[in-house]
Amino acid sequence: MRNLTQRPSRGAAFAIAAIFGLIANIPTGHAAEHTKYPLALQNCGVSVTFDKAPERAVTIGQNSTEILLSLGLADKMVGTAVWVGPVLKGFESQNEKIKRLADNSPSFESVVGQEPDLVAVQFEWDVGPNGEVGTREQFSELGIPTYVSPADCVAKDNSGGGDGVRKEPFTMELVYQEIRELSQIFDVQERGEQLVTDLKKRETDAIAQVAGTKAAGLPVVFWFSSKDIKGEAFVAGKNGAPAYILRALGAKNVIDTQEEWPLVSWETIVGKEPDVIVIAEMARRRYAADDPAVKVNFLETDPVTSQLETVKEKRFVIMDAQAMNPTIRTIDGIEALADGIKQFRLTD
Repeated sequence: MRNLTQRPSRGAAFAIAAIFGLIANIPTGHAAEHTKYPLALQNCGVSVTFDKAPERAVTIGQNSTEILLSLGLADKMVGTAVWVGPVLKGFESQNEKIKRLADNSPSFESVVGQEPDLVAVQFEWDVGPNGEVGTREQFSELGIPTYVSPADCVAKDNSGGGDGVRKEPFTMELVYQEIRELSQIFDVQERGEQLVTDLKKRETDAIAQVAGTKAAGLPVVFWFSSKDIKGEAFVAGKNGAPAYILRALGAKNVIDTQEEWPLVSWETIVGKEPDVIVIAEMARRRYAADDPAVKVNFLETDPVTSQLETVKEKRFVIMDAQAMNPTIRTIDGIEALADGIKQFRLTD
């Protein structure tokens, strides 16, 4: 869901290794070929050309920011936005030096005012056909190339507003594509490949951790937030990052819709009888249920939800909100849910 935040996760150390361990881990004799400019890319249906590596990048979206930081490009960043939570552990000092344009969606003028030669975007909601910040055409008319995360546009329809409809299951390959393409744009391919390698290893290790005890078919619901704590809940649809986490662990989503974050009544959710409720944790306080403590209190005191065996047994997994979106932190989500499943002894 847009405008996320989370505390630093226990897996965030990979980001530091992605910068400080790069050279030592690159096989000799197999260095990636340097980018040949002008570089032309097809990105979310738009042709984008770079005459040289960007020197002044603006990022709109937490994941876009953290990818560039993980690629060691802090000195190429002149502005960030849609950043309402703590940066990945290890990047605090670099992040403090980058101008914060807005906590949520910045104005078009504030972005252009940084004189960027790249605007990297996490959500089409911000920069797209009906962008909150602006359209890609508006930036292009000023000679500013834009790059939108493939995870938010490939097999995904954002034309209806909200968080969009994902028509095919998300996979981490879309995040890896983004890392590789951004590293190509900046001509730091070795760093990109190392970051992808680090993420894939963590993903493999997390799955292997529960390989012999997969909770096959275990019904799970992911609760992001609610506008009204007693109203309908924003829960994960069947094709987003939470669904990817569930597939990795052999569990299943009780929600069967292509909407990324549909609003669903608690009567409907209770009728699905989830065995685990995954609760988003964030520093953002945009909606009444952003606070995980508020979520838990509601579940335990509401006349309907309090009757769930899951609630009585307190089978809650508190998960960093950013892991619930297609990001470099989605791997953290696999680790967190695997730990919860083992703790609750719900495996085969």
